[in-house]
Amino acid sequence: MAAGSCLLLLLLPWLVMASHSPPGCKIRITSKGLDLVKQEGLRFVEQELQNITMPDVHGKEGQFHYNISQVKVMDLQLAFSDLHFQPQQHLVFNISNASISLRFRRQLLYWFFYDIGSINASADGVHIHTVLQLAKDEAGRLKISNMTCNASIARMHAGFSGTLRTVYEFLSTFIVTGMRFLLSQQICPSLEHASLVLLNSVLDTVPVRNYVDEHIGIDYSLLRDPAISTDTLDLDFKGMFFPRARENQELENHAVEPVIKETERMVYVAFSEYFFDSAMHSYFQAGVLAIELQGEKVPKDLEVLLRATFFGTIFMQSPAVDAPLRLVLQVSAPPRCIIKPSGTSVSVSAFLNISLVPPGRPAIQLSSMAMETKLSAKVFLQGKALRVQLDLRRFRIYSKQSALESLALFSLQAPLKTLLQLTIMPIINERTKKGVQIPLPEGMDFTKEVVTNHAGFLTVGADLHFSKGLREVIEKYRPAPTTATYPSSWPAEPSMDPHQL
Repeated sequence: MAAGSCLLLLLLPWLVMASHSPPGCKIRITSKGLDLVKQEGLRFVEQELQNITMPDVHGKEGQFHYNISQVKVMDLQLAFSDLHFQPQQHLVFNISNASISLRFRRQLLYWFFYDIGSINASADGVHIHTVLQLAKDEAGRLKISNMTCNASIARMHAGFSGTLRTVYEFLSTFIVTGMRFLLSQQICPSLEHASLVLLNSVLDTVPVRNYVDEHIGIDYSLLRDPAISTDTLDLDFKGMFFPRARENQELENHAVEPVIKETERMVYVAFSEYFFDSAMHSYFQAGVLAIELQGEKVPKDLEVLLRATFFGTIFMQSPAVDAPLRLVLQVSAPPRCIIKPSGTSVSVSAFLNISLVPPGRPAIQLSSMAMETKLSAKVFLQGKALRVQLDLRRFRIYSKQSALESLALFSLQAPLKTLLQLTIMPIINERTKKGVQIPLPEGMDFTKEVVTNHAGFLTVGADLHFSKGLREVIEKYRPAPTTATYPSSWPAEPSMDPHQL
């Protein structure tokens, strides 16, 4: 029994680590970022409340018959609002002491007197308290999973005019009380639909698993539910690239987990070495980390040097002496990314095969040499695209056959490095020019980005701005109605016949 307990204690740290997969990408939204979201969210809430629809109110008090219809919100004053984090998974949105102006149509029958017109009403002391629960759904996407809402109206008054104004004022208690009850009952359903349906449709625009180019894709699924403190919201994304030919392939993450401590900017995005390693591993698996230069594509100065270096071998291949040269550069293992506080670098191992290609005959290999290069990587953010600019820093070639041949290849070191800098590196940087999108909703972009390197990961601190409003994004992705039935004419005005009241 004691031995089993000891074994369990020894395995416990490993089990904890196994259940907590480190993220390749991490995003932190701070209170400053939430303040910006509140401004756009408040505009959205105003639009939703203005679209509130209310049923008609009708009733009878003695000989007094009344009907209230065509209720319309005319104006909102949301003077005091607050949006803040609530541990562990919630956002709290409060509106206090707001006012809502209404206009509706009245119809009144009192004995033989009939009156019709409009009434302007105002609901004051409106308080709305909503709590949004955020969670990861089955697809690994951030969603509003639940919402609780409470709404109340402190007071409501209406202004009456017309021939029966005195009667209206006498019976205003019945009308205003009913209107206040109906309005308060419509606020929360409207906001619930706005959150669970409309705002979730905006979250659907966050890329979860999509293709980067024709060779690889990126998996941005959430690993766990968001972690919310009083000041921050942290999201752990898988951040793993995959080859499109093997979409279910998994690359185990042994990299350092990104740690974000800063809170000064609106948003922070962190990327571990695993994020970049998985991209290069996927390209390697896709078989695209190779390039071939033949004939006129080989720089003339390099061709002359190569023919001079391998003159003896070429001379022995008569009559193929004048055959075109072919250079095949192929990466031999997945490149590795190293992130240090001093900078980011990429280590690459490759083979360079040099051959003669006589027309109509098999290629004649002149040399096969190994190459080791170190590239410096400048990582930057442009819009929502993470981009990498590579530059050749160190380069070494050696023979796979013998040390003596490696010595003979020393004269090729400088020209081959020039070949890489002038020919190969522009091709690589053109491929990485597009970058990869960061998992943010459509309409939200980064500004004033600053990249900071750490040991094993880097962070991008930035501010946010809305290039599109929430309403614009919602309308863009709102499903078109499958069946559209439109009336041939506008609906008729409500009957003026008092017997239909």
